[in-house]
Amino acid sequence: MATAATRAKDSDRNDTCQILDAALADGQLSAEEHRQRVAAATTAVTLGDLRALVTDLQTTDAPVQLPTLKTGAGRPGRTGWGVLAAGAAVMLVLGIAIGWGIYAGPGQSPLSSAQDPGAKPDGVAPLVLTPPRQLQSLGGLTGLLAQTKQKFGDTTGYGLIIYSDYAILTRTDPNEPRQALRYTYRGGWGDPDTTSVSSDGRVVDLGKFNVEKITAVLHGAPETLGIKRNDINTVYLSIDPSKDTTAPRDSVTISIYVSGKFNNSGYIQLDPDGNQKEISYPS
Repeated sequence: MATAATRAKDSDRNDTCQILDAALADGQLSAEEHRQRVAAATTAVTLGDLRALVTDLQTTDAPVQLPTLKTGAGRPGRTGWGVLAAGAAVMLVLGIAIGWGIYAGPGQSPLSSAQDPGAKPDGVAPLVLTPPRQLQSLGGLTGLLAQTKQKFGDTTGYGLIIYSDYAILTRTDPNEPRQALRYTYRGGWGDPDTTSVSSDGRVVDLGKFNVEKITAVLHGAPETLGIKRNDINTVYLSIDPSKDTTAPRDSVTISIYVSGKFNNSGYIQLDPDGNQKEISYPS
């Protein structure tokens, strides 16, 4: 049978750390006491040293138990936890304590079987982000305008260009009225860069149009312009302040551009309600 003077194995040190973890969990030890005792357990030499660390604890419900020791003389100078702690080398304990804080975290000893805190179940439900990606559809346009309002508080700006999978929005610069901020959307509005403001530029509500009607015309634009779908290079939607002097000043003009692979490009211009204003067929 082992005695207090028997040399401790790593498995004995690990068992002691698990008992200390359990004692911390059920309130027998404070975090500081736990940290000190774990530091001492990792450098303990004999089973008596380890036993001294848990003698004053209730260990009936601990996940493991230390071996029963044969009564006899222990290791000289190691008669209790107080003496053991006082005799530990300060720098060694400090180094182990720092390592403990970095690698184990509160309530988890370095020698515990679950050393990686990132491997523990955290109970946090997955959050799947589903921003609109196909922007030239009813759901895509509606979602893009909703994301714009969520980001900026409104859908105003100098202009909005919408491609199939990204968009470009030009807004006022609150710190410099002589320039504008240009944002790019790719699953979310990124950080802006600066651009100049044209002499006739003005801010309007770029989301003030019939989304469903505009989407329908957008879907039929290649056929309207007589461009085969296999020949399409780019399709984009441009929303700009209206230049119609008879329309309300905050009105927008919607332009749908279709460019082909063989310089056969054209566009459709609409009012906010989706009524055609102009069709420019490929030449």
